[in-house]
Amino acid sequence: MRPINPSGLLRRPEAGAFLGLLFVLVFFTIFGSSQFLAPAGASSWLNVAANLGVVAIPIGLLMIAGELDVSIGSMIPAGSMTVAIISGHYELPIWLGIAGCLGLGLIVGLINGVLVVRTAVPSLIVTLGTLFAVAGLTLGLSVMITGSTSVALQSSGVAKLIFGSFINNTFQVMILWWLAFTAVYIFVIHFSPWGNWIFAMGGDRISARNAGIPTDKLTIALFVVSSVSAAFVGMCQAMLFNSAQVSSGSAFIFNSIISVVVGGVLLTGGFGSIIGIFFGTITFAVVNQGIYFTTFDRNLSSLIIGVMLLAAVLMNNTFRRMALSYTSKKK
Repeated sequence: MRPINPSGLLRRPEAGAFLGLLFVLVFFTIFGSSQFLAPAGASSWLNVAANLGVVAIPIGLLMIAGELDVSIGSMIPAGSMTVAIISGHYELPIWLGIAGCLGLGLIVGLINGVLVVRTAVPSLIVTLGTLFAVAGLTLGLSVMITGSTSVALQSSGVAKLIFGSFINNTFQVMILWWLAFTAVYIFVIHFSPWGNWIFAMGGDRISARNAGIPTDKLTIALFVVSSVSAAFVGMCQAMLFNSAQVSSGSAFIFNSIISVVVGGVLLTGGFGSIIGIFFGTITFAVVNQGIYFTTFDRNLSSLIIGVMLLAAVLMNNTFRRMALSYTSKKK
């Protein structure tokens, strides 16, 4: 068996994210209460990480490919309101509401991807436009149809069990979805040709296209996955809490980007890993929720997150330079 090379592990994209996660876990274990690692305490940050993680990984893939999607901030409440209006307000079968929710995500993702590919307008601008467009459409249709910005949803049976329930009355079932999606993404990105194509797009899109990589189709597919994932999170939240709100997803925009950057993905694209994003998401959730288990001023949470983001960027750049220098020496 080949011995494990510690220096080789430190050159991997997820190295900084793992060390950061280890640090915050030790930090809050020491300065937090005994409930921090207890099931009830752990659920507070694992539930946050699961909902954020389902959205963060597709955002990370887009960033690796050199793109960005901020319309998720509107897609989460839009997904919630869609399933709530169809199956709550109109009392149609819950599976029809689920289909409508995911269908909306598919349509918005296609619009984002096609506009980015066909117009060559930066994806930040395109998705910023759809962010406001979907938000306005969700608000206007919700008030017009239901007369309110909040809609109740009573789901039961299999749909409630697999999309909107608690495990042992503590952990959201979303955690299982998050783990399942992460496993699928790891296989697709790190063990299939599509992963190499995405990294190639982030490194040099023109060269990737000249090499025969279907960059346009892949870009559209990534935007579809991002939008559908956001709608899925909104749908699950509506079914979990038995209601949907118009404004409930804006925080996901910055939180997902922070998680991705902490996870080792470069803003310039072409570098990162799914495992790193997974670690980065947990790190963000621990910092975000861990402050409540300590005696520190709660207002310091934003300061800690900001410092953590800057430290992560510096650390990730260091590990990236290590990896590049190692590759050049090897050649």
